[in-house]
Amino acid sequence: MQYISTRGQVEKTSFQNAVLQGLADDGGLYIPETIPSISLETLGTWQKHSYQELFFQISSLFLREEDIPREELRKIIFGCYETFREKEVVKVNKVGDLYVLELFHGPTFSFKDVALQFLGCVFEYLLQKKHKANPEKEARLTVVGATSGDTGSAAIYGLRGKQRISCFILYPKNRVSAIQERQMITVLDDNVKNITVEGTFDNCQSIVKELFNDLEFKRKYSLGAINSINWARIMAQIIYYFYSYFRVREQLNTQEWIKIRYSVPTGNFGDILAGFYARQMGLPIEKLYCATNANNILHRFFDSGNYHKSDKVHVTHSPSMDIEVASNFERFLFYLNGKNHTLLREWMSNFNAAGKLSLDSDLLAKANTYIFSDDVSNEETLATIKKYAEQFNYEVCPHTAVGLAAAEKISKRTGDDSKDVPLVCLATAHPAKFADAVKKAIGKDPVLPDKLAELSTLKTSVYELPADTLKVKQFITTTVDNFG
Repeated sequence: MQYISTRGQVEKTSFQNAVLQGLADDGGLYIPETIPSISLETLGTWQKHSYQELFFQISSLFLREEDIPREELRKIIFGCYETFREKEVVKVNKVGDLYVLELFHGPTFSFKDVALQFLGCVFEYLLQKKHKANPEKEARLTVVGATSGDTGSAAIYGLRGKQRISCFILYPKNRVSAIQERQMITVLDDNVKNITVEGTFDNCQSIVKELFNDLEFKRKYSLGAINSINWARIMAQIIYYFYSYFRVREQLNTQEWIKIRYSVPTGNFGDILAGFYARQMGLPIEKLYCATNANNILHRFFDSGNYHKSDKVHVTHSPSMDIEVASNFERFLFYLNGKNHTLLREWMSNFNAAGKLSLDSDLLAKANTYIFSDDVSNEETLATIKKYAEQFNYEVCPHTAVGLAAAEKISKRTGDDSKDVPLVCLATAHPAKFADAVKKAIGKDPVLPDKLAELSTLKTSVYELPADTLKVKQFITTTVDNFG
């Protein structure tokens, strides 16, 4: 398997190079040259696999033996989930008439752990491999990432103490939850630096992209990405669609290859993109539901074909989705336009210049064959948290509530609510990470796990910088030069 850029102006490359580079030098995102096709016969042989074994089977389709030998790949996969509280990594619960896919059983209580624990181990392995191949040349990686909350802590926990890696995480000041911030700034390992930026997540993400587009700086400091622009994260997220499909099929006690719907709380479009890949690979997914909050650029696209930036980012109860520009959306657009690199470059150039991209009705109809969408207000979010607590004695975080509420709205609007087509909603974080919103909805604090409770007693380290790419670059340069 080789990897290409969505913008088509760099040579094909290996999984190893795509993962270590993160963003392609032409500004595009790496994608596999072809999408593997899985037969129903093969799916049948995977039904009883553990999560880790399923991960091994699927990931083996996306990388070559030369990238990571199969024996080493198996060690990485089985080792990276040892810190998870759930033996099978994720869990599928029947709640009312639908299923909830719990993805928050990792060290930071977020779905991001599922991919980032794997990515941290992959980074370390690939750097050690490069060093052994050429001991005279230092193999290091400077990881720079932007977070709206959960990516940062998950990345830090995946990279803390890792050899040959420096990690810089940017997050918007006063725009992440208290627990999310404490999870990041209480990590005091020398190779981790937290930077709070005076601005929004989009400011943070823009700074990161500008740093990656500075090719001289990128090469000199070997920049690496932990945001979902990194292909390895998307690959790792594909696995839980397959795993949850098998568990629903099991719970229904059926041998039929039933169709399933998935509702995905969506900000940067990475999680739902993984579902799109799973569908393209042959998993029987009838439809993906893109659930957004008031920052609804993605819903407006799937509703009207207009991908237009708004004037501001709204503050909501689901802060990890307070994102205006979804960095992974470019990958979906590439498949939507028939894998036309030239047209994709034109689209992205126009969007970057004017903040607007409008597609015709035929392309919108094509997009809707894969994905429906809706947006959810703060009031609807709180009402959904309350509903699930009262009716099912089941607490959900506000992001999960957005997924549940959007699924209900989409099903009613489209008539796509048949119980013959099971619905799975992704639960992206433990409710205690967003205690303020949960308390506002149900009148009491959610149960706080011990690991989260102890955060308030730990020492912290954080650096405050303006939303200025040059200032951030200077900080990274000084830190890495001194560290190295």
